[in-house]
Amino acid sequence: MKTSLDHLPDAKRRELTRVVEILFAEFEDALKGRNAPHRKAGRILKIILFGSYATGKWVDDPKGGYKSDYDLLVVVNHEELTDLAEYWGPADDHLLREYQVAGQLTAPANFIVHSLTDVNQQLKRGRPFFLEILRDGIALYEAPDHPFDQPKALSPAETLAEAQEHFDQWVIGAANFQKLAGDAMRQTMPKEAAFLLHQATERLYHGVSLVLTLYSTKSHKLNFLRSQAERLAPELIAVWRRETRAQQRSWELLRRAYVEARYSKHYKISAEELAWLSERVGVLSEVVRKLCHDHLAALKAKLG
Repeated sequence: MKTSLDHLPDAKRRELTRVVEILFAEFEDALKGRNAPHRKAGRILKIILFGSYATGKWVDDPKGGYKSDYDLLVVVNHEELTDLAEYWGPADDHLLREYQVAGQLTAPANFIVHSLTDVNQQLKRGRPFFLEILRDGIALYEAPDHPFDQPKALSPAETLAEAQEHFDQWVIGAANFQKLAGDAMRQTMPKEAAFLLHQATERLYHGVSLVLTLYSTKSHKLNFLRSQAERLAPELIAVWRRETRAQQRSWELLRRAYVEARYSKHYKISAEELAWLSERVGVLSEVVRKLCHDHLAALKAKLG
């Protein structure tokens, strides 16, 4: 894989070095006191930068409020070590603090974790997401003697069938949550409406990622899902206006709704905020559907 970061400014390279240090330190802490052999012998085998910072197409727009994330793939030596809650929560929190509180990072750092066995299986199955990482990614760390397998191409027919299945399940299914959110708003059930809008948004982002790449990370975090989808399709960036505090607050309420709208008595959201969110989720649905329809049409055209 490529290893050079010469296309990045020195400050960005230093930040990525810091990100790698945090990932290693927090993972080592997570393994302390673990007695199972595969846990005691747990290792990070690779850390790979992918996405806009790997390709040199990152965006930092102070006026519009959009900022590209650092996207990283962490490869470990055992499948159990990919459990985000069990092993990677502190690393996620630490990186968030470095960006939001300490100001040591100028962009959010998001990471996904897969075992080497799983990545190699994904490459052999021709998953576009992993093929792109292999093609464009930059290795920030690689342990010796743990190569990736040679990738194989997925046939156009197989790609179309799987992409269509994802569209039917995730994108079409999101409309049910939009409808239920509208019912909850009309019945003055703001917390329920916020949660349902979160679910619709989550499904739309999973859906567009799955249709375009046959992959989406296992996460409920809207910030992460949004950044991954916007990386794949920049048309999605304009869906969520970021210029005003009211717009930023409304998104934050949507992001927090997955947990707080269900469990916190302190969670409050106004009818105006819900109306804005509902309108934006509707726009998101329209853009996602067009992206997916265009992609599916292109796949069908390849089949003649």
